[in-house]
Amino acid sequence: MTLLKMFGDFQKDTPEERNVRFGVREHGMGAICNGIALHSPGLIPYCATFFVFTDYMRAAIRISALSQARVIYVMTHDSIGLGEDGPTHQPIEHLASFRAMPNVLMLRPADGNETAGAYKVAVLKRKTPSILALSRQKLPQLAGTSIEGVEKGGYIISDNSSGNNPDVILIGTGSELEIAVKAADELRKEGKAVRVVSLVSWELFDEQSDAYKESVFPSAVTARVSIEAGSTFGWGKIVGSKGKAIGIDRFGASAPAGRIYKEFGLTPEAVIAAAKELC
Repeated sequence: MTLLKMFGDFQKDTPEERNVRFGVREHGMGAICNGIALHSPGLIPYCATFFVFTDYMRAAIRISALSQARVIYVMTHDSIGLGEDGPTHQPIEHLASFRAMPNVLMLRPADGNETAGAYKVAVLKRKTPSILALSRQKLPQLAGTSIEGVEKGGYIISDNSSGNNPDVILIGTGSELEIAVKAADELRKEGKAVRVVSLVSWELFDEQSDAYKESVFPSAVTARVSIEAGSTFGWGKIVGSKGKAIGIDRFGASAPAGRIYKEFGLTPEAVIAAAKELC
């Protein structure tokens, strides 16, 4: 994800090259990227590892945030969807923990459009480190996603309601946005007015005006269902006391992605059932 194929490796004899091979050394990688960003603000360092291994570089990421260093952390294999590597490699609490860290921009894009938008935002955030949580499994290009939407943090990708008054709002991030879309399609067949919201970045959404937030999540609509392959901690502020957060509040397991998603209840059927309980 981070190899610049048109460049060679940065060495003492080739300082013009752009790739640094850190080895299996997450903390050192983050610390070195901080040094590059702080020494030469015109350079934008970015580095990558599995999302779960941010545990080894958390102190470096925290220094990025504290020092206002524009470092882009490309974190892959962002959920139980990585499959057979099992629970040691499957992040659960990580999204919630970085959303809680001050001055960190946490982004979880759902497809190519949103990934492009996430990179754009990360480059433009001059005094904030960004974390892009990306899936291992292949994902489809979804209708309604956009770079412009990502810049808002959260936005509507589909809605068959009128007057800003849907029966239920389904909210997804990353690989689970596809699940929300599939659930919405089935609910609409049953006559429900359903809005689907992609909440790529809580931090960016929090920066928007109250009017914009109300246009996405009207306060009168309390039937809200979120789905994310991670801890449900914090989702209460989005779905409210009358909503339902579908997620994972225990460690993962070793199994193919499709099977483990079913075992952990991350399915369109689970979203549909939750929505029907609320509306």
